[in-house]
Amino acid sequence: MKLVYSPKYEVDIGTHVFPTVKYRLIRDRLIKEKIVTDEDFVLSMPVSIEDILLVHTKDYVHKLKTGTLSAQEIYKLELPYSEALVEASWFCADGTIQASVSAIRDRIGVHIGGGFHHAFSDHGEGFCVLNDVAIAARSLQKDKKINKVLVVDCDLHQGNGTAAIFSDDDSVFTFSIHQRDNYPFPKMQSNIDINLENGTDDKKYIKHLEDNIPSIIDAFKPDLIIYVAGADPYKHDQLGGLGLSIEGLMQRDSLVIKTALERNVCVSIVLAGGYAIDSEDTVTIHCNTVKTALGLLS
Repeated sequence: MKLVYSPKYEVDIGTHVFPTVKYRLIRDRLIKEKIVTDEDFVLSMPVSIEDILLVHTKDYVHKLKTGTLSAQEIYKLELPYSEALVEASWFCADGTIQASVSAIRDRIGVHIGGGFHHAFSDHGEGFCVLNDVAIAARSLQKDKKINKVLVVDCDLHQGNGTAAIFSDDDSVFTFSIHQRDNYPFPKMQSNIDINLENGTDDKKYIKHLEDNIPSIIDAFKPDLIIYVAGADPYKHDQLGGLGLSIEGLMQRDSLVIKTALERNVCVSIVLAGGYAIDSEDTVTIHCNTVKTALGLLS
């Protein structure tokens, strides 16, 4: 199983709740703990404009490339604009494509990055510049590697951009389980949305997945699952209000991945959000997702 990564993901965005350093820390810990080796990583590259335009408008892409986003557009993005930020987004979109291609080959592919599900076709939102999930799905469909994609979004926040992009597309099924009383407002409509009460614990969260994931896979019969494995449902997340433990998040990862593999559906994993009070907890949760995936392949 290959893991896709780039040092380009670590961008200086000043004092900010989004820890872009986490990607490097995840990679370093996985190697230090001998979970994987340096040779298990492949580097992402800049995604092609052709693939970006499968999802995003020419006008929006032009603004990103030329630094001409309006003040309001930057405000919605909630990140300071820079060429490095745009470059990171280009590399990140390719990372999810590569992880998805790897999943088709090896049953599981992992992107140490990705999951920027708040980006819409014509603008960015909530720390998300390009919607790498949508770009990967469209790119693989274009290349006829897959037909049907299931997005299982387990980030704390609803995948509003992804839901909007695929709202009229029967070839992509969007499932989002998220905190109801949290960003984004308003929420878009996924194929299935699970709106969780504040403080939802491990047991209730896992029950929702057990009641939905197997039946969705059986009915929709996807060729690929893109699993958005956010670390922010964690009970000590700065931007969250759910009550999941580190152990509960491992249960979540195992359930999603195992259910897919048992049905011979390949899984592309992207890591998405994570803003724990102790940043080491965020790194631990993301590393556990990789460990869980490796364990289920062996």
